[in-house]
Amino acid sequence: MTNQERVMAALNFQPPDIMPAYMHFWPEFAELWAAAHPGVGVSIDDYHDVAVKVIVGDETPYRSQARTLRHEGGYEIRRDGWGRTIRVRPDAYFMEQIDNAYDEHGRLKYGDFDPPDQPERYAAYDGAIDRLKRDYCVFAKTGGPFIRTYFMTGEANLLMAMAGDPVLAAEQVMRTAHHLTAVGLEQLRRWKLHDTGMWISDDMASTAGPMFSPKTAERIMAPAWSYMVNAFKKAGAAKVIIDSDGNIGPLLDLLVDIGFDAFYPVEYRTGLDCVRLRDRYGGRLAFFGGLCNGHILPRGTPKEIVDHTLRIMSAGREGGLVFGTHSIGPDVPLASWELCFRTFQAHRRYPLALPEGY
Repeated sequence: MTNQERVMAALNFQPPDIMPAYMHFWPEFAELWAAAHPGVGVSIDDYHDVAVKVIVGDETPYRSQARTLRHEGGYEIRRDGWGRTIRVRPDAYFMEQIDNAYDEHGRLKYGDFDPPDQPERYAAYDGAIDRLKRDYCVFAKTGGPFIRTYFMTGEANLLMAMAGDPVLAAEQVMRTAHHLTAVGLEQLRRWKLHDTGMWISDDMASTAGPMFSPKTAERIMAPAWSYMVNAFKKAGAAKVIIDSDGNIGPLLDLLVDIGFDAFYPVEYRTGLDCVRLRDRYGGRLAFFGGLCNGHILPRGTPKEIVDHTLRIMSAGREGGLVFGTHSIGPDVPLASWELCFRTFQAHRRYPLALPEGY
């Protein structure tokens, strides 16, 4: 089977030939791995049989507004494609948002969004898509209406509006959803990805739980999520995946009812457990991920790592799981990761021959 055939079989709750895998390696971890495997001759992704590639064009609404405004005190002050003014240092990973696309009255400062069909938005992958499809199960991606709206409003401002002015918040969120949907539909069309589908990345939770209540989600977010899911499926997208870090467990019933087919990354350290979720949702929700990259992989004993790996794999006994984790950073000892991966390799062929008790 190809990687696309494996992943899509798993998402359809059908056992593939081997369980597919999807994980991200931090550059620092990749350097440690490469130093320990001199002359291996393949990339870290190829060595670990990473089966999935998620690609996105330039989805920003104001790409024509992006520019450097000035330099001051060792910082670059620039306006990005989200219409926000940010302060960044060349040696820093994070940035500071110092102004927003929306003013204090909830009005857009820069007018209508740029057209979603601009060819320049998609040029980065137009020439590479055929090669990627040969090696991976490729999904198109957009951001989600929550996170991309707060890029334009500021996070605190959107959350305050959701609590104090829900009509305004719903209007802003739906405006974002319309734009992102148009970009996503163009990606599906240009890259011919209908037979895989769409990935909606909408980080909305901390370790403790969602950043808003289920009732607020149903009132403000659900119409926007539904608009996107329905549009992508009407266009022929086979699957629509929700991607959120943190514990979105209290929102999963709503997200499944809306029509999301799978969930990534199922962060174990937040209390989300693929095995229990599979028991709860059965064939209604598939999973990418499931491994604990916060506690067990960084600090677990060899026995804990093997037990955890086998238990997570058991959630995909009849399909429904693409094995992996959100990311693997330098806090994960190389020996611990390699024990996890060797365990996975030894048991990934279907029908899964897991030891008794898993």
